[in-house]
Formats: sequence, structure tokens, C-alpha cells
Amino acid sequence: MRDAISDSGERTAQWSRRFANPYLLLTLTALFWSGNMVVGRGVRADVPPLALAFGRWLIAFACVLPFAWPYVRRDWPLVRTHWRSVSLLGLLGVGGYNTLAYIGLQTTSATNAVLLNSFIPVVTIAIAWAFFGKRLKPREAMGVLISLIGALTIVGRGEPAALLALDLNVGDLWLLLAVLVWAVYTVGLGRRPAGVHPLVLLAAFIAVGLVALAPFWLWEMAQGRFLHPTPTAWLALAYVGVLPSFVGYVFYNRGVAEIGPAKASLFIHLMPVFGTLLAALFLGEIPGWFHYLGIALIFTGIVLTMKKF
Repeated sequence: MRDAISDSGERTAQWSRRFANPYLLLTLTALFWSGNMVVGRGVRADVPPLALAFGRWLIAFACVLPFAWPYVRRDWPLVRTHWRSVSLLGLLGVGGYNTLAYIGLQTTSATNAVLLNSFIPVVTIAIAWAFFGKRLKPREAMGVLISLIGALTIVGRGEPAALLALDLNVGDLWLLLAVLVWAVYTVGLGRRPAGVHPLVLLAAFIAVGLVALAPFWLWEMAQGRFLHPTPTAWLALAYVGVLPSFVGYVFYNRGVAEIGPAKASLFIHLMPVFGTLLAALFLGEIPGWFHYLGIALIFTGIVLTMKKF
């Protein structure tokens, strides 16, 4: 009996260590966020963008608060002391990025959305270099470039001319702004207050984001745009509230803390990979040769950047 308990404890410890791996956490985050983009585009007729943003974060807040509450009293003085950085990160990461992306998905194509999100690592690295003097080693920079080429291969369907033919519209401009906001948020995570429990910090970010989103959501309803209470709409809210918002942000923030913003943002390039797989699984779209080539390039770039030779 004692041996069985010991074996069970060891298996639990191994499982915990496995899920402490920042690369696995960031990979799962890319998977959840790929689903978020699919859902955001798919339910645009039933759920307006600000209702989707406010609803997802309300659900995420309900998920995180019970876990964060035991640490709130201990960490609140630190949160209050660093209220400026907490507020800024909450506005950017919760109130900003996804709201801007949902607005953009109302009018832009999925292809353009994936392409623009693929530039997040490039923008993140540029900001980290320009403002904080952080540089990648030549091998790491080569990995980022190879990964970006892989993402563009998928988006352009293996034809460079297809990328040049993409037309920017108003939705693309919203997504470009979202890309910039997320890059600033990723770099800004390096300035988050030390010593605050990650769940308390996430709860504080969400609280700031909800306060910022509330008046815009009310304005959206005043314009006659309401959530249609269909089963699809409720399922969509449940998904984006739990996995991309709660679990995904916990994983992403942990990954950034472990390996830094430049390397962590590289995992955004996995979104075209997962987007392709999700489309094949749920929409019956058969991947082409360029999908496989792009996926291979993306994984090559990530391995080259992460592996210590």
C-alpha cells in the first residue's frame, strides 16, 4: 500500500514537472488562442465584439478569483504599490489586444488575421531591442526568421505573390493595432511587480480590463448590438472565457517569466499551424503541401532558437 502511494506521488510529481515546462505551456497557449480566433470569427453574427470581450473576461475572472483569493490579502499591498504597471498591463493585455482583434475579425479575412498575428514576435523583439537593449544571438535570430518564413508560407499558400496581393482594410488596421498592443504587453511583463502571486496578478489585470471594457460594452448595446442567446453563443463564451483567457494567460505569463518575452513570443508562430489543424478537424479542409512545409519551418525555427548547442 505504501509503495502504491509512493508510486502515485511520484507520477503526480512527474506530471507537475511536465506541465511546469515553459515550452509546453506556450505551445498549449498557441493552441487555445488559435481556437479563440476561429471562435471570434465564427460567432460574429451572434456575439458583437465588445460583448465577446467583456463576457470572456467576466468568465475568466470568475475562474481565477477562487484560486487567487487565498493570496490576495498577502499580496494586495504590493499590487497597490505598483498600481501603475498593473493598470497598464491590464489595459493592454486584457482590455486591449483581444478587443481590438475581435473588432478586426468583423471585417477582415481569416488569412489576413493569421498573417498579421504572425508578426507579433517580430514586433516584440523590435520593441525589446529598441527600448531595453535586448538582443538575440545570431542563431536565435535565424530561428525567428525561419519560423516567420514558415508562418508566411502557410498564409501565402506557398506562393510569395499571394502575400503581395493581400489588401489591407479597416479590419486589418485594427489587427495591426492589436499586434502592437500585444507586443508591448509581452515586453511589459518583464516589469510586472515581483513577489506577487501569478494568479493575483492575473486577477488584477482582468479587473482592470473589465473596468475599462464596461463603458464600451454599454455603448455597443446602446447602438443596438446585443448578444443573441443561442447555444452556440454560450458555448463560444464558455470556451474563450476558460481556455484562451484563464488557462492561456496563466500559461503565457508563466512562459514569459521563464524564458523571456522575445523567445516566448516566437510561439505565436504556432497559431497558423494549429489554425490549419483545427480547420482540417472541424471544417474538413485538407492541408496542402505548403501547410506541411510551413509547419516544418516553424518547428525548425523554434528548435533552433530554444535549443542550447
